[in-house]
Amino acid sequence: MKGLVVFASGSGTNFQSLIDAIEKGELSAKINGLITDKPDIGSIRRASDHDIPYKVIVPSSFEHESEFAEALLEQLKTWNTDLIILAGYLKKIPSKVIENYENRILNIHPSLLPKYGGKGFYGLNVHIAVIEDQEPVSGCTVHLVNEEFDKGPILAQTEVPVHPDDTPESLAARILKKEHKLFPATIQKYIRKLPNT
Repeated sequence: MKGLVVFASGSGTNFQSLIDAIEKGELSAKINGLITDKPDIGSIRRASDHDIPYKVIVPSSFEHESEFAEALLEQLKTWNTDLIILAGYLKKIPSKVIENYENRILNIHPSLLPKYGGKGFYGLNVHIAVIEDQEPVSGCTVHLVNEEFDKGPILAQTEVPVHPDDTPESLAARILKKEHKLFPATIQKYIRKLPNT
């Protein structure tokens, strides 16, 4: 069974969707740990509720990115990580981690990439831009992570119509529901393609 380590920076609803999918037998993996850059967030409470170990690693507490990368790599090795899952993690993953886990870092993004991706496009910022541009459709994307924000190969997408009376919050809520289905399903498909170790 593949070991996942989840990175999260917020309330952790996508993290919860993975926990739920594993408990229902829809995702054949084990979450070996949670890494977060913030103490006292919802993701940590969810981890604690399900006996998942967690570690707070704050990038700004390191003088150099290389030290931050080493701290992450050490923790990932300790937890026997097969895949890194970014579930609302808002910090850039250091290059050294990306190199060490090439094609083994998956992220979910709340737009139909390549539209509305890149630096600054996260959370409500994405949905504000979509509504301002009067897009008829938005959605969510699961992709592999590379050196550029939101530019890695796309694995799966789900479309969500944008209603004329949508607010950024209402659109975000509808897309989030789709994220909670798309992310675990895509991870499961990706795991099946991985070599057995």
